[in-house]
Amino acid sequence: MYPNLFTLPEWLPLVGGAPITSFGIMMLAAFLTGGHVLKVELVRQGRQPEIAWDLLFWAVLGGIVGARIYYVLLNYPRLLDDPIGMFLSRAGMVWYGGFLLAGALVLRRIRTLGLPMGSIVDASAPALALAYGVGRLGCFLVGDDYGRPTDSWVGIAFPNGQPPTTVATIESHFGITVDPALIEKYGEVVPVHPTQLYETGISTLIFLVLWSLRRHRHRPGWLFALWLTLASAERFLVEFYRAKDDRFLGALTLAQAVSVALAAVGVAWIAKLRISGDRR
Repeated sequence: MYPNLFTLPEWLPLVGGAPITSFGIMMLAAFLTGGHVLKVELVRQGRQPEIAWDLLFWAVLGGIVGARIYYVLLNYPRLLDDPIGMFLSRAGMVWYGGFLLAGALVLRRIRTLGLPMGSIVDASAPALALAYGVGRLGCFLVGDDYGRPTDSWVGIAFPNGQPPTTVATIESHFGITVDPALIEKYGEVVPVHPTQLYETGISTLIFLVLWSLRRHRHRPGWLFALWLTLASAERFLVEFYRAKDDRFLGALTLAQAVSVALAAVGVAWIAKLRISGDRR
């Protein structure tokens, strides 16, 4: 894969020699994609396009800080050993942590601006779906967040992944026993499910569904509730294929537990709003 796209010239002050990662570029692309889709939808609603970039600022701030905090708490034993390194490391961004803090900051900003909550979060639903898909491409390029070993035609090896898909790494880091037949066939670097691409594909489909339904006749907030439900279901299913070391709840990961909770909120929200009414 391509973890580093290029390196900044040494003569640049402060940042000279720093690598520009594919993950960072795709994360930037994800935020900009989401901001553009949100702007288009807000303009369709008859609102000022500048609102999109205002909300995007808070989404970026909450997304990055929340993703880092979630990662640090999830890996608290390492935090005790190297607290500064954990916070300053370029690795470690967890989606749900970023989503929860970004959501809280954006909702607060919507209230501060006096905007109609339901209509604004509806406008953000397609943007979130497409932005998530773009962001997962960054995970693929850097070789992170991949799946369990597989011999299927979709399998992809990440010899330079973070971490690489070596037998030693998969067994020690994720606690997964690699099938000896895979080792015999592929050697020490084995193919895995490209779960990053699974999520990109499914999220893109969710975006297309939401985009086609954005003129719905249900009460404001219904489209966002639908996105919350579909996105949570997608993450819950893909997690079964992920190589994870946080299966604290039996066969389920922590992300699956959060997905179930958010999906339940989404379903209840849909049921409450699934009636015709004036859109505001």
